Amino acid sequence: MENFINGKWTAPLSGEYADVINPVTGAAFETMARSNTQDVEVVMEAAQKAFKSWKKVPTAERAKLQHKAAQLMRDNSEAIGKTLATELGRPLAACIREINRGADLTDYYAEEGLRLKGEIPMHNIKGEKAMIVRDPIGVVLSITSFNYPIALLTMKLGAALIVGCTIVAKPSDDTPLSTLMIAELFTQAGYPEGVFNVITGRGRDIGDALVTHPYTAKIAFTGGTSTGKHIGMLAAQHNKRITLELGGQSPVIVCEDADLEVAIPAIVKHTFANSGQFCYRVSRVYAHASIYNEVVERLTQHTAQLKVGDPFSDSDMGPMINQKIYQTSEDQTADAKTKGANIKIGGERLTDGDYAKGWFFPPTIIADANHNMEVMKNETFGPVAGVMAFETIDEAIELANDSEYGLAAYVFAGELGQGLRIAEELEAGSVWINNIQRSYHDVPFGGVKQSGIGREKGRYGIESFTELKTIYFSY
Repeated sequence: MENFINGKWTAPLSGEYADVINPVTGAAFETMARSNTQDVEVVMEAAQKAFKSWKKVPTAERAKLQHKAAQLMRDNSEAIGKTLATELGRPLAACIREINRGADLTDYYAEEGLRLKGEIPMHNIKGEKAMIVRDPIGVVLSITSFNYPIALLTMKLGAALIVGCTIVAKPSDDTPLSTLMIAELFTQAGYPEGVFNVITGRGRDIGDALVTHPYTAKIAFTGGTSTGKHIGMLAAQHNKRITLELGGQSPVIVCEDADLEVAIPAIVKHTFANSGQFCYRVSRVYAHASIYNEVVERLTQHTAQLKVGDPFSDSDMGPMINQKIYQTSEDQTADAKTKGANIKIGGERLTDGDYAKGWFFPPTIIADANHNMEVMKNETFGPVAGVMAFETIDEAIELANDSEYGLAAYVFAGELGQGLRIAEELEAGSVWINNIQRSYHDVPFGGVKQSGIGREKGRYGIESFTELKTIYFSY
């Protein structure tokens, strides 16, 4: 597939293409443009030109277009979902849900954008008013990870477009096709040329050029912490606005009086969804010593029920996206085993039969873990979780906070006051108590510490794509 620029398919000026790999078979099934810095100039010029007129379109008209695009996403969710399942390896049903949830978020942003307001302070000075308004920030660069390409895109896309920004999306090299399909749908919905563009290629070829380009007003990035720091450094040198949603190593505290009938299924589901390839998954489990053995056994039993396989079968988990992502799970499991941990289930790559050509790692529970082990310190981004006992609540909180990350955390407690007290002390951008739901569209999502800067979703996400302007008016 080619780049999507100015509302049409556009061949890369580099003349080069790269394979898109099916992670189940290891075989190429499509191509993407391998763009260079000349292509960057073309796409940024298109977005900047479109911004000059798009920012003047009434918000109500932008909202109508956004609702229409959201409906087209739903209408085409199965086709896009099949492409996403093929390029990512996640079960098809989950891929289709991602497209529909992305459509829901796009709809939400359209309505929330209509609710944005300015202010006129009551200074009560004769012949004078001060008006506070919001202007669209300009051309937005969206850079997203492979794991939830449409969810991560729509977090940025819907918020940027509704306030009058234009956008250049740079999807992951591993999962670019679904993003390109979404861009074509937005053009079908009636968006003007240049408002939503997609450029593909290796980050090392075009990443810095996109970030530092004079027309780039803001970078909205979701991905690894090291890449986020690099983007933040470049953005700071050019005084550009950023939102960075980075890595996570999320803990769950299971108190002595927790309802394990609720806690265990929720933890297992959230630990191994998408083969563990997402940033706010449960990575570390801290269970009170009095129930530790029961928690470990229940986690193991529920994990054993998960089926690993082809995304077009009835599997719960597919393969890892590539060897680089896979390797961390294998390395952290080996490290834990060497340091005395007990691998309760999983722990070794699946290679027989249908597993032979993909990077399949089974859901893995590591008992008797401690903070000398990599699995309890560093992001795994795979289907591995460590389990550790604690004696007191204060100890559990200290262990949970003993991380450079702070994206999400989870608590299961029978005494609700205790659960709330723990949640208040956990260092995380979001904390769930007594269940684990999807992040809601109308509340902020993002992290603290090394998990990022800024927030997405809700009005908070929309406001981050605007600049405040004060107008002093004498009459």
